[in-house]
Amino acid sequence: MALTDSAIKNAKPKATQYKLHDEKGLFAIIRPTGGKLWRFKYRYQGKEQQLSLGTYPEVSLKDVRQRRDEARQMLDEGKDPGAEKKRAKLVKAISAGNTFKAVAEEYIEKQGREGRAEATLVKARWHLSLLKALHPRPIADIEPVELLAELRKVENVGHHEAARQVRAFASRVFCYGVATTRCKQDVAAPLVKALTTPKVTHRAAILEPVKVGQLLRAIDGFEGQITTKLALRLAPHVFVRPGELRHADWSEIDFANAKWIIPSAKTKMRRDHHVPLSPQSLAILEEARLVTGPTGLIFPGLRTAKRPMSENTLNAALRRMGYSKEEMTAHGFRATASTLLNESGKWRPDVIERALAHVEPGKIRRAYNHAEYWDERVAMAHWWSEHLDTVRDGAKVIPLVA
Repeated sequence: MALTDSAIKNAKPKATQYKLHDEKGLFAIIRPTGGKLWRFKYRYQGKEQQLSLGTYPEVSLKDVRQRRDEARQMLDEGKDPGAEKKRAKLVKAISAGNTFKAVAEEYIEKQGREGRAEATLVKARWHLSLLKALHPRPIADIEPVELLAELRKVENVGHHEAARQVRAFASRVFCYGVATTRCKQDVAAPLVKALTTPKVTHRAAILEPVKVGQLLRAIDGFEGQITTKLALRLAPHVFVRPGELRHADWSEIDFANAKWIIPSAKTKMRRDHHVPLSPQSLAILEEARLVTGPTGLIFPGLRTAKRPMSENTLNAALRRMGYSKEEMTAHGFRATASTLLNESGKWRPDVIERALAHVEPGKIRRAYNHAEYWDERVAMAHWWSEHLDTVRDGAKVIPLVA
C-alpha cells in the first residue's frame, strides 16, 4: 500500500527503528531519534542494493518518488544508481576545484612555491579580488564578454593601468588552466585591444644636481622615525628598487667585502643582485646596525620588527619634507642616479644598466656582464657617493662631462 503525506508526517519514533513502505522499492526508515530517512531498494547484477534519497521533510514524498523513478530509469539503462550517485558527487567535487577562483589561487600558490616575491603574490591576490564576479564560475565556461565586463568596472573608475594589469593576471590564470586541462583557451588574450591604453607617466624624480643637493640636505634634517631617515639616506647611494630596500635583511650585507647581495626571491628579475657598497653606504648601514641589527630586517615597520616598513613610508616622508608626488618618489632615486650617471660620461651605459639590475638578453651575456662589470661598478659606486656628498654640501658642482 502506498504511503501518504499524513502517514509519513505523523509517524512517531519507537524504541527501535522501523520502516514505512511505499511502492516500487521506496521506503522510509523511522529512527528512535525521530529522524525519517528515505531509501530505495533495488537489485543490480543480482545483488540487493540500497540508495539513500534524502531525509523527510527536506525531501517531500512527491520529490522522493521522482528521485526513485529516476533511479529506476538508470536501472532500465543498465546503470547502477548508487554508482552513478557517487560519480556525480565526485564530478561535483572536481568541478568545485575548477572555478576561476580555485584555479587562480592554485596558480598563485604555485608562484609562491617557485620563489616569487611576497609583494608579487600580494598584488596577484589583489588582482583576483577585483574579479570577484568570476570567482564561482567554472573557468572553462567563462566567456570573453564576462571578463571584459569586470575589466570595464575597473576602467570606469579611471584605473586604466590597473585594468590592464588585471587582464594580464587573468590571462596567466587561463593559461595555467589550459596547461592543467581545466579550460581550453585563454579568453583574456583577445581583450588586449579592448582596453584603454593608459597615458604613460614617468615616476617623478629630481634630475638637477643643485636640487638633488637640496633633497639630500632635507633628508639629513628629517625629524621622523630614525629607520625611515636611514632608509632615505641610503636610497640615493644604492638606488635599488624601493621594495628591495624595504625588505633588506642584515644577513644580506657583507661588510667585509663591501657588498649587498639581494637574493633572487626579492628581485624583480628573479636572480641575485649584487650591490657594491661605497664607504658612505657602509657608514649608514653601521648606524642602522646600532638601531635594528645585528639580525633581521634592516628597516622594519613600526608595529613589529618581523615585517618591513610600509611601501608608503618613504613616499610619505618625502611629502612631509615638502616634495609632492609630481616632484619626487622613492622610486625616483633610481631615475636620478641613472640620468646623472649617464650624463657624466664617465661610465658605460651597460655598466649603469647592470647597476640598475636591468636584465640583459641571454644567459651568456648576463654571466659575462656580471664578471666584466663588477670592478667598474665598484668604482662607479664610490664616485657616485662622492658626487652626492659634493652636491649635498652645496659646493660648486663641477660640470659632469669632461
